Amino acid sequence: MFKNHPKGLIPAALSNMGERFGYYIMNAVLLLFLCSKFGLDEGTSGRIFSVFYSGIYVLSLVGGYIADRTQNYKSTIQWGLVIMAIGYVLLAIPILHTADNHMWLLVFTCVALFLIAFGNGLFKGNLQAIVGQMYDNMEADAIAQGKSADELKVIKERRDSGFQIFYVFINIGGLIAPFVAPLLRQWWLGVKGMVYDAGLPALCHQYLNDAASMTGEQMTNLTALLQKVNKGGLDLNDMNAACSSYLDVFNTGVHYSFIASVIAMFISLIIFIAFKRIFPTPAKKEAAVVEQYTAEEKRAMAKEIKQRMAALFAVLGVCVFFWLSFHQNAQSLSVFARDYVVTDKIAPEIWQAVNPFFVIVLTPIIMAIFAALVKKGKAISTPRKIVIGMGITGLAYLFLVLLSMAYDYPNGETFRAMGIDQQMAMKSHWWVLIATYFFLTVAELFISPLGLSFVSKVAPKHLQGICQGLWLGATALGNLMIWIGPEMLNRLPKLWMCWAVFLAICIVAMGVMWGMVKWLERVTGE
Repeated sequence: MFKNHPKGLIPAALSNMGERFGYYIMNAVLLLFLCSKFGLDEGTSGRIFSVFYSGIYVLSLVGGYIADRTQNYKSTIQWGLVIMAIGYVLLAIPILHTADNHMWLLVFTCVALFLIAFGNGLFKGNLQAIVGQMYDNMEADAIAQGKSADELKVIKERRDSGFQIFYVFINIGGLIAPFVAPLLRQWWLGVKGMVYDAGLPALCHQYLNDAASMTGEQMTNLTALLQKVNKGGLDLNDMNAACSSYLDVFNTGVHYSFIASVIAMFISLIIFIAFKRIFPTPAKKEAAVVEQYTAEEKRAMAKEIKQRMAALFAVLGVCVFFWLSFHQNAQSLSVFARDYVVTDKIAPEIWQAVNPFFVIVLTPIIMAIFAALVKKGKAISTPRKIVIGMGITGLAYLFLVLLSMAYDYPNGETFRAMGIDQQMAMKSHWWVLIATYFFLTVAELFISPLGLSFVSKVAPKHLQGICQGLWLGATALGNLMIWIGPEMLNRLPKLWMCWAVFLAICIVAMGVMWGMVKWLERVTGE
């Protein structure tokens, strides 16, 4: 599997895996942490998460620009890891949230998130550029050695499998990370004589902020849950003290999980520095333009370039809606797992590990299927694969629509206001999340890596950097809108209506993409 690849591939993948491990620890708990820490509703927390998540991709453009301008990619990557570590250190400080420090503590948290996003922007794209340069150098060496056309073709095909290996290492980090925060949180609760309950923090905040507004049902639920989680660490004779104490211990456990993110950043940094000397330095993009295109050639290719860019923007427009739908795994699907699924034994954040697990398991299967179709002369073009991916995304939401209609689920606010016994009687089983993430992961494997492949096919050589930046920009735009998921989950009368909106988005996007397939195939020559 690793044979005949550049010797720097595995160290780069390990460095990336360490960074992704630290990032996904935070990513798995961020939305629910903002709710439990500050008493924010899912909509407000979702908007903060969306801005942060989109910022990672937007700031990757800044990181690429800095590296291009300074011609010091390795130093930029190192600074990215250090800045991310500082952000995680700030998040790890367990400052008790009170009504008096609410605003400045929320701002403090957002500053920490900005540092993580900015550091990620310095790190993310530039490490990928170094991996790409490894294969550029390998191909250049083969040409210099006078390799035959067939031998050169084999060498060029290693780039795809190399990035698949790189992608799998990312998901190994993503698979392990979601378990860390819940385990540390539950450990700390146990130390303090308490146990975990996903729904209790919201009720505690409501009681502390405005107990008079709580219904009799909500007060009954609060009392019952405090009794359930108390293993000797709470004074149930003082409801104010009990709610404050539970929130403090609950959130302190999450803060401690960010220490693991700090450690992961430093491990990643150590790996990168240890193998720094074998990593290449990508050539400056502007210099490449001069070597590959003359002014006359640019004028002659103007029409083709215009067509290629139009095709690129068309696909990016479709992919915006894929990311909007797919990244609900950290938004409305996390809230769904917390409230509508039986998670007494498994914390809702852990379910985010299902996606990287499926990526690791399904990637070789899907690659084998594509390879078999090619051998039979029935290769599927990249645009058609993206159409299929949008359709599979739609299947995930169709499944959730039918499930929510069958259970007659109300919206999130109504459901959480019900009695505990009534909620438990209506909750779904764990297999529901497994099925949903299966569909979403298969869709991801049809769109995410193949979208990058499509960009590389249509991008003019002198605009490669800009076009890759546009891909990240489309991802950022989709991420910027993912907050609408929790808003719809809580506001629309029935839960199925929330999933139906995403189903409609997928159907429309798939239809638009299908209508452009033949044109896109002509542009890419497929």
